[in-house]
Amino acid sequence: MMIYSDKVENMFCVAKGPDHKAAPIPQEGNWQEVREVSDISGLSHGVGTCAPQQGACKLTLNVKDGIIQEVLIETIGCSGMTHSAAMAGEILQGKTILEALNTDLVCDAINVAMRAIFEQLVYGRTQTAFSKGGLPIGSSFSDLGSECRSKVGTVFGTKKNGVRYLEIGEGYILDLALDEQNEIIGYKFVNMGKMLKDIRCGVRPNDAFEGNLGTYGRYHEAVKYIDPREE
Repeated sequence: MMIYSDKVENMFCVAKGPDHKAAPIPQEGNWQEVREVSDISGLSHGVGTCAPQQGACKLTLNVKDGIIQEVLIETIGCSGMTHSAAMAGEILQGKTILEALNTDLVCDAINVAMRAIFEQLVYGRTQTAFSKGGLPIGSSFSDLGSECRSKVGTVFGTKKNGVRYLEIGEGYILDLALDEQNEIIGYKFVNMGKMLKDIRCGVRPNDAFEGNLGTYGRYHEAVKYIDPREE
């Protein structure tokens, strides 16, 4: 039963005139008035950090008719967050986006990422807002590429000794190529995802390593090469 204060109970009732409906939002190629959780569809991403900001989470959800059908969780910077991601991956699929927003996803960073992506979904700001029919279930997996590995970048530097590239989009850095001024002009890398895939398929480890080496920039013009982890 609705309870009113005495002041409201004794007020004169003024008739309501216009009936303003919900503003339509773009969803998977259509403009829709969203009134219920089941009206929400879309694929998008959200990023969050924990309170001390020692790690971050990128969360990707594919939602159809309000239900989370697909989830991709990528974390960086915190070892505990990787275990939280494992649990959140089991928790999220099959929930409505409202349930997911109000579920403890173990890690603050993942909770914040869920809040960020929820706002995109309910305000029509998803990646698939103007994509007719949205994207099929499994689309977020393609973000990982053929080696099914998240893109990670790790760079370290000091004022005393300069910068060290440790891992870039192409892979794990083995050598930095320097010119006459000791400035970086390229690097050698090994693609870890492809190397491990080859090993799993029966290629000998040394052959898999050699077969997945590559260089970037003016690597072969260098006057000096250094190991970024040892020199």
